[in-house]
Amino acid sequence: MKQILMTLLALIILTSTASAQSKKILYVPIDDRPCNLYQVVQVAEKLGYEILTPPEGMIGTKGFNGDPEKMWAWLDENAPQANFAVLSTDALIYGSLVGSRLHDLDAETILERAQRFKTFHEKFSYLPIYAFGTIMRTPRSASASSAEPEYYKEYGAKFFNYTVLLDKQEMGKLSGGDKRAMKKLEAEIPKEYLDDWFMRRAKNSDANELFIDYTRAGIFDYFLLGCDDSAMYSQTHRESRKLTELSSDLGKTAIQITSGADELGMLMISRGINHDRDEIPFVSVIYNDGTGEETFPAYCNEPLGVSVEAAITAAGGLRISAHERADLVLAVNTRENGKTYESSVAKKNKTRQRTDIKTFIKPVKNFIKKGYPVAIADVSFSNGADNALMKQLQRNDLQYRIKAYGGWNTATNSSGFVIGAGVLTKFMDDKDVAELLTTRYLDEWAYQANIRQEIVGTSYGLTGEGTPMDLKDKLQPLEKLLNERMKAFAAENLKLPNHWRLENLNVRFPWKRTFECDPRFKLVD
Repeated sequence: MKQILMTLLALIILTSTASAQSKKILYVPIDDRPCNLYQVVQVAEKLGYEILTPPEGMIGTKGFNGDPEKMWAWLDENAPQANFAVLSTDALIYGSLVGSRLHDLDAETILERAQRFKTFHEKFSYLPIYAFGTIMRTPRSASASSAEPEYYKEYGAKFFNYTVLLDKQEMGKLSGGDKRAMKKLEAEIPKEYLDDWFMRRAKNSDANELFIDYTRAGIFDYFLLGCDDSAMYSQTHRESRKLTELSSDLGKTAIQITSGADELGMLMISRGINHDRDEIPFVSVIYNDGTGEETFPAYCNEPLGVSVEAAITAAGGLRISAHERADLVLAVNTRENGKTYESSVAKKNKTRQRTDIKTFIKPVKNFIKKGYPVAIADVSFSNGADNALMKQLQRNDLQYRIKAYGGWNTATNSSGFVIGAGVLTKFMDDKDVAELLTTRYLDEWAYQANIRQEIVGTSYGLTGEGTPMDLKDKLQPLEKLLNERMKAFAAENLKLPNHWRLENLNVRFPWKRTFECDPRFKLVD
């Protein structure tokens, strides 16, 4: 009897895999950074799907904002062979995320490109469309290398503070001192800069309003709108309140407006796959002691718990309280004091064991011991892993006993990506899961939390042109150093199971800057 059951199970798995292998996903990412392109494709391919993406020369990259016209032509050509589409509205209107911040498109061009989504749906009405877009970010300031208008480098902090006050004013929270400060800022920021910035934002917001209408009309099967780098009060938050009100008649199973940007593509790929497989993954969530779900992370305009709930729903899942029934138990590593520090601050990001890490590791170990599938959203730090947590995962032999991990850019990038990828791991074998975990450990732990600081420091001592955000002549020697350090870190810190070995490890700076890296490797027996 046991043998019969095992045979039936094998047949079910083979049938499911064969079915997925014959299916194709149209995917237009927001740009070609690894977190938006390669690492998303890597997850979906583990399930046998073929991901069709626009070729090089169309997608936005460093120094090139993308070509919407060519991407639309590519979509029309490839749609007949696809089973569903995951489309970045920013890429197909402005070319890319950066393009949405810097474009000089007139309102007519934006409207015409936005209306192509309707035309595309009418032409390929059988094709489900999972769309995602962003509400333009409101950074606190801008460095010389930031992807913002030139004037933002000088006036960025004043722009941010001014919109904080505008947001507060509309919410009825403006004090007398705030009113005086607002008048002062209005006088200090040149009117032509304010007009340019707000006009661009208004055009982008008008397009998002149209997409809400398209969702209401059934043109989009789902629309996920993320607030790019934001804050509790800001212009991004201000616009999100308006758009949320406009979409209030639509349920969360049709549209969501939440914090985030770079995780949106992964979440929509996950939703499409879950819908294609008739799956509704159950996700239970635990937070570390302290502020937990009330944590208000840096770069976000809502409490972490709200973002996590939104990501679960966006991925096609359902949050439940019973851990024993969950397809994924999400453990969220937050600080007791609710702070999210930068992983590059070495004094904060040490490997010594902290009390909050002890309280976090204990339930994780218990869940794994019971056989529950556990994923970790590591949001104690922005832009990299928590070294103390990673050391405890290593010491307790948990590195490759969890199902998914995320600890990269913002808190919502980490939690959103790990939810999107994590709910799909139940369809993967152990080696596939280990490969995905290794990608994250090399990126978030090895590089972001540790090696990056050395690379940045070394860059200043090299001759030739180049800065950490535009390496130029320094690219080749720094990539050589990066590969040396990455291989040494992996050999010392990654404890691969089943006698698997890491081979052909090669790491690049895909955007010729130190902000992100792209580790590629093979996991062999």
